[in-house]
Amino acid sequence: MKVQFADYVLDGDARTVCRGTVAIHLSPKAFELLAALIEHRGRALSKTELLERVWRDVFVSDGSLARVVREIRAALGDSPHDSRIIRTVHRYGYAFAALVLPGSPSGLPVADRERLVCWLTGRARTFSLAAGEHLVGREPGVTVWLDSPRVSRRHARIVVENARVTIEDLDSKNGTFVRDVRLTAPVLLEAGDAIRIGPFTLMFRVSDALPLTETDPGRTQHRRIRA
Repeated sequence: MKVQFADYVLDGDARTVCRGTVAIHLSPKAFELLAALIEHRGRALSKTELLERVWRDVFVSDGSLARVVREIRAALGDSPHDSRIIRTVHRYGYAFAALVLPGSPSGLPVADRERLVCWLTGRARTFSLAAGEHLVGREPGVTVWLDSPRVSRRHARIVVENARVTIEDLDSKNGTFVRDVRLTAPVLLEAGDAIRIGPFTLMFRVSDALPLTETDPGRTQHRRIRA
């Protein structure tokens, strides 16, 4: 597995993390933890799950996990206040917050690499949307965690499937708005759509190498998306 995120490249086979030509030193446990978070990007991992994956058959406290997270953040220039790379999910665990860049070598089969690459961007956060279902809300462990009392615990659902991305409101108190229209049924998202949930406005982005909607027969021009 080789993935590029922020200014870094993690190579799972070589067990290295580099920024350009500079190798970033991580302890073996820190490397395993970072690789696990990247592997399961798109969802939060509980403390119990991370302890079982990284410290197999060895009893350690949550403090050991917190120390390794601090090591990763220090090495990659991240912080719990900024959370560009690792997001703390209060009273639950951690999630990978950085976007894996389009075109990043992944070690996956060609069919997997050609799937839709999309994400949500806010004022200070970016949420990667892998294939599958993603919950949006205030509940710990959701993919898109929005910390505001105006956001319901399970506010909305986004589904990424093949070349289609849909969003629906989950009977939230304050509603989900796409293109300034309150949702009453699932809708198909298009690149550049603004999603408003509580006080947050998130822009839906799509890799310009993978068009979201089909073109008319005989047409080859693709719409370019500028992040």
